[in-house]
Amino acid sequence: FISGGKGRVFFKPEIADEISHRGRQQESYVIPMPPPNVTGRLHMGHAMFASLQDVLARFHRMYGQRTLWLPGMDHAGIATQMLVERQLVAEGKSRQAIGREAFLERVWDWKEEKGGAITEQLRRMGASCDWSREQFTLNDHMSGAVIQAFLKLHEKGLIFRGQRMVNWSPVLQTAVSDLEVEYSEQSGHLYYFKYVLVGPDGQPEDAFIPVATTRPETILGDSAVCVHPEDPRYQHFVGREVLVPIQGRKIPVIADSYVEREFGTGALKITPAHDFNDFEIAQRHNLSNHVVIALDGTMSKSVAGLGSPQYEGLERFECRKRLWEDLEAVGLAIRKEEHLQRVPLSQRSGEVIEPMLSDQWFVRTEDMAQRAMDAVESGEIRIQPERYTKIWRGWLEEKQPWCISRQLWWGHRIPVYYPTNRPEAEASGKYYVARSLEEALAQARPELGQDVELEQDPDVLDTWFSSGLWPFATVGWPDESGADFKAFYPATILETGYDILFFWVARMVMMGLALTDKAPFKEIYLHGLVRDDKGQKMSKTKGNVVDPLDSIAEYGTDALRFALLTSSVPGMDSPLSKGMLENAKAFTNKIWNVGRFIVTEMEKNKTVGSSSSSAYVVEQCFSQDDLASMPWIERALLSKAFGLAGSVTQSLMENKIAPPTKALKEFLQEDFAAWYIEVSKTRLQPSLGGDPGSERGSIAQRVLLYTLGLTLRLLQPFMPFLTEAVWQRLPHKPSCPGSLMITPWWDSQEGGAVARDEEAETWFAKMCTVITQIRNVKAQYEIPPKDRGPLTIWCRDEGLCSALQAEISVIAWLARADAAQLKVDSFGRKGGETPSGVVRTVVSEELEFDMPIPEKSVDIGKEEARLQNQLQEITNQLETTAKKVTPSFLEKANPQAREKILKKKTELEQTQAAVAQQLAELKKSAQELVG
Repeated sequence: FISGGKGRVFFKPEIADEISHRGRQQESYVIPMPPPNVTGRLHMGHAMFASLQDVLARFHRMYGQRTLWLPGMDHAGIATQMLVERQLVAEGKSRQAIGREAFLERVWDWKEEKGGAITEQLRRMGASCDWSREQFTLNDHMSGAVIQAFLKLHEKGLIFRGQRMVNWSPVLQTAVSDLEVEYSEQSGHLYYFKYVLVGPDGQPEDAFIPVATTRPETILGDSAVCVHPEDPRYQHFVGREVLVPIQGRKIPVIADSYVEREFGTGALKITPAHDFNDFEIAQRHNLSNHVVIALDGTMSKSVAGLGSPQYEGLERFECRKRLWEDLEAVGLAIRKEEHLQRVPLSQRSGEVIEPMLSDQWFVRTEDMAQRAMDAVESGEIRIQPERYTKIWRGWLEEKQPWCISRQLWWGHRIPVYYPTNRPEAEASGKYYVARSLEEALAQARPELGQDVELEQDPDVLDTWFSSGLWPFATVGWPDESGADFKAFYPATILETGYDILFFWVARMVMMGLALTDKAPFKEIYLHGLVRDDKGQKMSKTKGNVVDPLDSIAEYGTDALRFALLTSSVPGMDSPLSKGMLENAKAFTNKIWNVGRFIVTEMEKNKTVGSSSSSAYVVEQCFSQDDLASMPWIERALLSKAFGLAGSVTQSLMENKIAPPTKALKEFLQEDFAAWYIEVSKTRLQPSLGGDPGSERGSIAQRVLLYTLGLTLRLLQPFMPFLTEAVWQRLPHKPSCPGSLMITPWWDSQEGGAVARDEEAETWFAKMCTVITQIRNVKAQYEIPPKDRGPLTIWCRDEGLCSALQAEISVIAWLARADAAQLKVDSFGRKGGETPSGVVRTVVSEELEFDMPIPEKSVDIGKEEARLQNQLQEITNQLETTAKKVTPSFLEKANPQAREKILKKKTELEQTQAAVAQQLAELKKSAQELVG
């Protein structure tokens, strides 16, 4: 039903026109889904974002807003190309051998046949996206948007080609983004060696500067030795020259405050072409750049020209070994130490990433980053949790150029064309930026002649470049006059993991502001990682990965969603354990059983009484007169239900997902299932004195049905499958919507102005508390539930006393007491002494009960121990509460919070005194018996 055509119509924003809401404006609510990779398979990160975003989409859709949750897939340049290349290798082929066009055909064939399985898996998670608007980053529209973005940014002078540092993957033969680099703590070595000083005569001196490095092979590309300008050990060497070991090249000693004097020897070797920080230092000091490691990870030809031809062609780690042996042989090695280091690894291929100076395309981010910072500072964009605002600014302040070119074939080919038959133009780096070859030729021919030949840049754009356009390109940009763009841009909220705040979110904001002059969304909601029950990151090597598809098969989709959502706090990692999944599944079973009980009662009683069965429908509302005339227990339940609905609504409006799950579970399991359903049996079942045809029976049926319907509406965003299944089995008005998914959200007017009854709620809570205590005492004295004896409940408050007296049959049923011998009376009639053979229990400062105990069960020692435990528990609660009542709290807390905690403190003090008095009386009685 949900995955079929009907359900997908319900997921369109236009469905808001069919949902009736009392005067609510149909504003757009837009969530761009972070596009999963086309090669992806559902993991817990996907399950988390799908669950969170689906809650928001379903809630705002039911609330009446034109809700668009826009799905799509990323072409995943590196991952997809690697996958198809492996297939070719298995066939004894290579992409180079078959050529670019044939290779891309193979990739598209794979994509059509096997790609995108994750979208079906997201549907299994219940994702209520508008699948009719699904986008793919390489479809025709997105490709056109990417080209337009490149042209527009280049026109603004924000895109340039130049030599900068990149993360280079020797195996993949491409630059990779920071997100595709993972750091691993590995044991390695720290190599200490000598940089010999050059004397005034140009000859080596005995003096040297000790330097340490983890990568000796990069010595061959050093351009300087750098020290701190205020380091007394090396100040006098600044401006002099040292000799590069083995090569004998002269390089300068420079001073820069970047150097940490306390780290290592306090002197750094500077290799500008193979270290990001060294490159920045080299820029400041105008140093030479020597690329000594080739693209395939071997030592390049340049090492020969720099004076060390013996290392040319060696694999970089073999060169490391050989070079250190040579340093030892000539006496320039000092020592080698064990060293734990963070090694950058390619996320895709696993090899060590090589920092590399390379000719690439870059985006200048200075102005773009500043605008992104200003958007958050001004409140145009709000980050949740707020603490990430500081992290956001800290990262963007670096304003480093963004490398956007990749040496791949699968992706958006860079729309740049170079002349190939004009040597002078080639030598000068002449190029043309255009949407097509024809457009590029139209630019080149007036300048270079009609016979000029052009060739497109072979590289493709970084995947993050195209996904940076996601919020606006997916709704029609660059056509800003289109209906979707006008209706759904900017988006309302961007929900994603905090781990890609900078790699993706920041780039979307920069691109949105630069290309549309608008922030792409109003809010950024960041969820954390899903970890195991011990707080460890899930990984295959640890064997602690929880597969969401396996969890769905064992526990059900709703249980998985609920378990994830219950522990979800913005910006915090969430644990997931088998116990959490089992608890969530038990909750789904509880919902089903509650629904089955109510449906069974309705079917059993539909012909009983004067009321037509058509009066019992989920869509009923209660008037003020209805509520005022109800028994107080029904008023209490509805009051709590309305309070729950209000708090859930407020929480979801504020993107607070976990609190509603806890509140809903507590209400349904405790207030509704454990208490009121049992109460309703005394109204409906003849064996318990009930009569479904009576006024009370009719009210109970209406309250049961309404409360279940309301709870299902509130639970629907969290548990769409189960709630829909139960909803479809309930009686409805003929005019009701065809699905719970498009049923209007709860409205505060449903219960009228007198919906909340705090007094009735208080009585209900106290009734439940006293019954729980009665059950506990019976269990302690091993009185079988079938033994329904006399019971007296004492109340200080006359209102509570009257309320409990009105529900004697309910209390008798729930407390397993004899209704004929159950009495509720005021404290004034209690008397000072506890009758013989009776256990008097203090429930609170205003509630006690007397329960006769069979003679064989009387154990003064056991009763004393029970009271001691009760007194200790109350004392502990009182101490905890008293600690909160500080002068600072009393001064700063809002009046409601202050009144609540002071009231609790007073009640605990009174209860403590009552229990202490009861314990003292028991001890006195025990002494008299002994005497």
